[in-house]
Amino acid sequence: MPADVDASFRTVRRVAVGHFVVFLCVVAAVPVLTLTVDWWSAGSLIGGLSPSFVMAAFGLYVFFFALAAAAATLSNGVEERMLGTQEREPAEERDEP
Repeated sequence: MPADVDASFRTVRRVAVGHFVVFLCVVAAVPVLTLTVDWWSAGSLIGGLSPSFVMAAFGLYVFFFALAAAAATLSNGVEERMLGTQEREPAEERDEP
């Protein structure tokens, strides 16, 4: 494996591990808050929903989407900067019909 591909792999792996740690902390925070903070599960927001329910029903999905978009954008950017873009030859130069 060429050195630039190996360096790119290690960088993208580091980015993935960092995003996984953020994901794990946020997901683990919901039950921890439920067990430790009374208003988290007993409080009332819009329509009588508790902050815990709102976070589980809506907030986590917004967070998952934002985290996935950030991870994909950062990983694609790292790969493009480190490996460059792959240039394709026109069809007539490749001897393809």
